[in-house]
Amino acid sequence: MSYYTKAKFFTSAPDIRHLKNDTGIEVAFAGRSNAGKSSALNTLTRQRNLARTSKTPGRTQLINVFELEEDLRLVDLPGYGFAKVPVAMKKKWQASLGEYLQKRKSLKGLVVLMDIRHPFKDLDQDLIHWAVASNIPVLALLTKADKLKSGKRKAQLLMAREAAMAFMGDVTVQTFSSLNKHGLPELEHILNTWFGLDKKDNEDGTDSEAL
Repeated sequence: MSYYTKAKFFTSAPDIRHLKNDTGIEVAFAGRSNAGKSSALNTLTRQRNLARTSKTPGRTQLINVFELEEDLRLVDLPGYGFAKVPVAMKKKWQASLGEYLQKRKSLKGLVVLMDIRHPFKDLDQDLIHWAVASNIPVLALLTKADKLKSGKRKAQLLMAREAAMAFMGDVTVQTFSSLNKHGLPELEHILNTWFGLDKKDNEDGTDSEAL
């Protein structure tokens, strides 16, 4: 059984001033509002409704924290980019996101989720550049991999990995699908490393895409 099934809702906050003590280890999930962030978290934790999903992108307005155990947390950050919301509200979300990324000391890893068909848009690149500058490891998770056939998926992954080299930092690229759980073992393996957990259920340690 996956360690991440232990995840339970801990708190929601509009900004970091309303979060609990800045201790332990947090791994944050961030992405454009239509990148499938909530679905990925639900797939990771094997819980259908841990992170709320919506047919309307951009409904995640708060910083949502899920606890694995004391001082180990997953963080669902407000989506950015696409949301059809008033400009003032969008700016407020963006400010909360930026503040968390810049000031949260317990942040030890960042998963940036991107639709595999549209990777590394401007806001995604800005986020990764900031993380690299702050020495925070990044997993660029190419979601909705089930939308592409195997050959095209592998080509997109190779192209994205080549593009990631330009960031000159600790940036890993992996494909993922919430629908068929493609890439789930690789996601867990990276999170285990960031959380300092013993390796579990990842004995092969291989990529789901052999290149």
